[in-house]
Amino acid sequence: MLLSDNIINIKNIGEERSKKLQKLGINTINDLIEYFPRDYDDRSNIIKIKDIQLNEVNTIKGKVICRPETTKIKNLSITKIKITDGDKFLDIVWFNQPYLKNTIKYKSEYIFTGKVIQKYGKNKMESPDYEIIDERELLSNGRIVPIYASTYKFPQKLFRSLINETINNIKEQITEFLPDEILKKHNLCSRKFAIENIHFPKDNDSFFLARRRLVFEELFLLQSKLLQIKGILENKECNIIIKDININPILNILPFNLTEAQNNVLKDIINDLKQNKAMNRLIQGDVGSGKTVIAQILSFISVNNGYQVAVMAPTDVLASQHFEGFKNIFDKLNIKCVFLSGNQKAKEKKENYTLIQSGEAKIIIGTHAIIQDKVIFKNLGVVITDEQHRFGVKQREILSKKGKNPHTLVMTATPIPRTLALILYGDLDISIIDKLPPGRQKIETIYVNSTYYNRLYDFIKKNANEKRQSYIICPMIDENEKLELKSVLSYTEQLKNEIFKNYSVECIHGKMKNVEKQNIMNKFYNGEIDILISTTVIEVGINVPNATIMIIENAERFGISQLHQLRGRVGRGSEKSYCILVSDSKNNQSKQRLNTMVKYSDGFILSEKDLEIRGTGDFFGTRQHGIPDMKIANLYKDIEILKEVQKSSIKLFKDDPMLIKENNKLLKEKIEQFFNILDNTVSL
Repeated sequence: MLLSDNIINIKNIGEERSKKLQKLGINTINDLIEYFPRDYDDRSNIIKIKDIQLNEVNTIKGKVICRPETTKIKNLSITKIKITDGDKFLDIVWFNQPYLKNTIKYKSEYIFTGKVIQKYGKNKMESPDYEIIDERELLSNGRIVPIYASTYKFPQKLFRSLINETINNIKEQITEFLPDEILKKHNLCSRKFAIENIHFPKDNDSFFLARRRLVFEELFLLQSKLLQIKGILENKECNIIIKDININPILNILPFNLTEAQNNVLKDIINDLKQNKAMNRLIQGDVGSGKTVIAQILSFISVNNGYQVAVMAPTDVLASQHFEGFKNIFDKLNIKCVFLSGNQKAKEKKENYTLIQSGEAKIIIGTHAIIQDKVIFKNLGVVITDEQHRFGVKQREILSKKGKNPHTLVMTATPIPRTLALILYGDLDISIIDKLPPGRQKIETIYVNSTYYNRLYDFIKKNANEKRQSYIICPMIDENEKLELKSVLSYTEQLKNEIFKNYSVECIHGKMKNVEKQNIMNKFYNGEIDILISTTVIEVGINVPNATIMIIENAERFGISQLHQLRGRVGRGSEKSYCILVSDSKNNQSKQRLNTMVKYSDGFILSEKDLEIRGTGDFFGTRQHGIPDMKIANLYKDIEILKEVQKSSIKLFKDDPMLIKENNKLLKEKIEQFFNILDNTVSL
């Protein structure tokens, strides 16, 4: 049996069990042994019957002293046994498990783990987990017991048995791939020890040693792959020659001066352009920090040196807004901008294709329509993508391939803790705009429950009477009876016909046609709509300075990052703005998240808090960024290990960039084998 073999080769795995395991992402033997426990139950403390704690879970050892009996009361079957530990006696019962009558062996010794209660003055253990004491290794009792994330009715005992037997059969194939120097420097145990003890730890120390090794390994493989990608990018010949970096013409027509933070990022970009390599830079900036103007200045530099620019945004609404903003600036400089969208009529698309191919169109702004085969650039020099994590896999790579290794700028308004950014965007150099431009209003954030509705509606009416606009965000489109959530469609009808009869109310959501969405956004921007009810389709990039109220219904349904993005849609003008979070949730984590939103306005602080509250598994879907899900590492808890990994991997690649040294060959193979998925997803 090989690590690469299909799980169907494991003894006692038939078609049905194989299908259940595959639904858990377990396809091979290697997948099975790397399906790490999600938790552990310490059942190593075996106590005497006389020392049991009532209403607590106890682990005891005892001999079955009477044959199991099953009685039936109506629809309930009760199976009973009596055990002794040689001193005291205890009754044990199970409900609706009549098969136990033929499973539990009379006069045999078992370990039981379960809750002990007192009924009619007598102690009894109800429905315990149990395991016979014989020559086999104990897996579910009398030790630290692994608990696996399991759905599809795959029993924990079966999981433990399969994994234990599999490890015993293939343990000699678990080879070491980390170089000895790294193992010694970071005090890491062997991989074989780690795999055995992450599943079945001999004691606490063995568990911590195993986990540290596997976390280090996972982060090291990922960081190494990203460093490989970055090395490839840096070694590519740059065909884009930028000589003229005079930006005064565009600075002179901007209606404001750049902030110090913007100037610092601009210096990073200009320094990149002077190097003999293609720029690959991420601009990370909070909502409203002024990333777009940096993209406009870079576009001007590119066009001024004879190259075209492609700007790709994830939605029609955002792409259209970028187009209007760019056109407003570049019309004054006699630089032609064109817009590409999947909704455009064939004739308009065809005209734009011609303008792009001829080179007459200098700046091309659009959605993923830009990467279609029909779009042929004459001389693409710069690729700019906004909110990169919203795109599907490989889209940035496809766009880059429409030029000869063009400069790449990625922008995101989703604040990410720097350590997480180094993982998610390890192939990019990172610049941060860490201060908002002067004049941006601080948004007052309030957390209330549904008893405040009448006051909120009056507040919106007062706002509308003063010619200001409001957003109301709902988490759903259609009514769902199972969840008591506000629905955009039904809520819009209620507000239109009952609450705000004398005001203009419209709704917008992702299932609408793009033309409809754009039409409504244009009306809202022009002040023709007082109240816009929406899903999170307006989360990113929407700029309506006259909107001053943002009400988020069922706010507990959103993560901190998403709430912060939504909040950033108001406070964009000179008037005082408000974000009101409405939630009746009693969940402590939800309350903590919403109170955090009230307390902090800085997106980077919020991102750290979000990571602290939720961990990395749910931060915002790492697969969208082109990296595999973490099997064991937690980037919040394991921050110190990550720092060690980053230093160690950078040193390794400085010493051996291509990993051709003998002691690095197994590591190179492991990176390629383990991260084939990364090659197909991460943007190059």
